[in-house]
Amino acid sequence: MKLLVKLGGTLLDAPESRAALAAQLAAARAAGHELVVVHGGGKQMTRYLTERGVESRFVNGLRVTTPETVDALLKVFAGTVNHELVAELGRAGALAVGLSGIDSFLAEAEQMDPALGAVGRVTRANPAILHLLAANGYVPVVACVAGDRQGRIFNVNADQMAVACATAFGAEQLVFLTDVEGVLDAAKQVRPVLTAAESRALIADGVATGGMQAKLNAALAALAGGVAAVRIAPGAAPGILDRVLAGEPAGTRMVTS
Repeated sequence: MKLLVKLGGTLLDAPESRAALAAQLAAARAAGHELVVVHGGGKQMTRYLTERGVESRFVNGLRVTTPETVDALLKVFAGTVNHELVAELGRAGALAVGLSGIDSFLAEAEQMDPALGAVGRVTRANPAILHLLAANGYVPVVACVAGDRQGRIFNVNADQMAVACATAFGAEQLVFLTDVEGVLDAAKQVRPVLTAAESRALIADGVATGGMQAKLNAALAALAGGVAAVRIAPGAAPGILDRVLAGEPAGTRMVTS
């Protein structure tokens, strides 16, 4: 199966969590899945900037990305976070390759809003490098940084990067591993199954806001783009990826109707 797993940056911050997830990803690759991993790193980025006296500003959940933030973006997302995960995957027995959307024009982007600086939206994904690596037993690990044909660099929301890669790669399943139990309804209960219409209602009613709203919108885009199965699941739960792939009802399964 072609599988894309998106890892929230919070899950990668602690060595123990990073090692546990890497072991599960390596096991999925060993089981024969053609696997691509996309990751965030917002927590690490905020800490890096704070240590250097740079205030992080957000507009509608998106980090305002100034020229100095672009430099940090490359150092943190495409550098430390990416390669710590690649190293851990290697320790777990997987042949991992660190990438960003800049590599081979994997993810081309355009500026989303001048007020946000170098925040981009993906306009085109070129999956050739993903196909080449995944089909030959490697695990591409993609940082949420994109570029354009003029050499500009963009900060891209990691959920949006995951959807762009999943649809271009032809993933049969997209798994968002996050720091929450799943999608909560108005009663604060995890919804085991959520239709597209129900997802839109949670957003319209103000139940799903901020990061979860963004994740639901990304999941809806993935379903619309042809990904057959989308799951939002708690990345810190023991053996979570194994359980999801085995069909266990963990987290929230997104369906079209």
